[in-house]
Amino acid sequence: MKKQFNRRQFIKSVAATGIGLTISDNILSAVQPDFQSSPFRPIPIGKPMEKVRIGFVGVGLQGTSHVENLLKVEGAEIVAVCDIVESRVKRAQDMIEKAGFKRPEGYSQSEFDWRRVCERNDVDLVYNATPWQWHVPICLAAMNNGKHTATEVPAAISMDECWELVETAEKTGKYCIMMENCNYDKMEMMILNMVKKGLFGEMVHAECGYLHDLRAVKHDMDGEGVWRRDFSMRNNGDLYPTHGLGPVMQCMDINRGNYFDYMVSFGSKTRGLHDYAVTRFGPESAEAREKFTLSDVVTTLIRTMNGETIVVTHDTSLPRPYSRDIMVQGTMGLVRKYPEPKIYIEGVSKTDDRWEPVNDYMKQYQHPVWTELETVSQGAGHGGMDFIEDYRLVQALMKGTEPDMDVYDAVLMSAVRVLSEKSIAREGKTYKFPDFTRGMWKTPRELQVMQMAR
Repeated sequence: MKKQFNRRQFIKSVAATGIGLTISDNILSAVQPDFQSSPFRPIPIGKPMEKVRIGFVGVGLQGTSHVENLLKVEGAEIVAVCDIVESRVKRAQDMIEKAGFKRPEGYSQSEFDWRRVCERNDVDLVYNATPWQWHVPICLAAMNNGKHTATEVPAAISMDECWELVETAEKTGKYCIMMENCNYDKMEMMILNMVKKGLFGEMVHAECGYLHDLRAVKHDMDGEGVWRRDFSMRNNGDLYPTHGLGPVMQCMDINRGNYFDYMVSFGSKTRGLHDYAVTRFGPESAEAREKFTLSDVVTTLIRTMNGETIVVTHDTSLPRPYSRDIMVQGTMGLVRKYPEPKIYIEGVSKTDDRWEPVNDYMKQYQHPVWTELETVSQGAGHGGMDFIEDYRLVQALMKGTEPDMDVYDAVLMSAVRVLSEKSIAREGKTYKFPDFTRGMWKTPRELQVMQMAR
């Protein structure tokens, strides 16, 4: 009889292994190689594939959504499915078989069964939608076994992990891609198209973030609460900077002629998760006695090498409507997505100093990716952007072209999380970003996703 694995025990076992734990700068430098001093080694463009054979690790809520998308992407074939919850593996297998594909092999024997997926000879891409602390171990195993890898966000949760991803991707010549779905949102892609066509002039400033009431999610012990709440107990910083920052990075040519220079973070008081637990479970409940570390609102300010500034907000513990707070500003105007899309362009907008609806610009500036894929993406997760994200990755591998994002994008965004924690812990100390590209960022190069917009 197969042993059933308790999910709370699973999380405790992760902590016991030391995966994802914060290590002091002094200790880290004493025991780890000096990654930053190693030379830059470009990752070669992969050869075209007739199909992309996928091993999928982690088929919870978001993982299952990706599986549904991939079943509709021509050329994608899921050959293996892994999760610590056996019923989830069976659910994914049934979905794939019902869609007319061969039933993939399932893996759920232990919390490390993903190793067998990475070792399979018939896998080209290992897809990773697991809790944060498993992202890097799975990605490293995949690349070291000759597979490309794609991981949910964030890609890494320590600076050491960031460097390990870079070093391993360069050493193996395999892609390590962070699946930032918000880069493919319809409005964000239209803003990117506007920026690249010079509508706002020279970039000066941006605001973005992840502003999402996750109090119920973090207390759902049948879902992400089994692991995500633990990070709010142990860590204080911007734990999830990528959803807002990804689109802004593309607008500012980060890693493609521009780079993050330095940053500082500040954290508010911590009240929201405790107050929620008292209200929902009662003042004498075990949940109400839990202690949280994460500030209710974390604010980060980044300055780029080219002189732009970016404000990034993390706000997940208080009651509020959802927002990614997207605003991009240049020398000729600005655009904002939330709470409703609006724009102002000097000399173009009909009334001076007054906002106007962004929809008036949709016909002229809608990104060609959305023009091509809007119909087929309807009904997919997060308004269709999840399907476009998966489609673009599979198509890049099949065509033998560079994916829309690379390992340097993945680790630089993830580094914001790491430096944010350090900055708050040291009362607002400013931190320089390490140069994961070792100078390669200085060379301008076009975003792959913009080639259709020429």
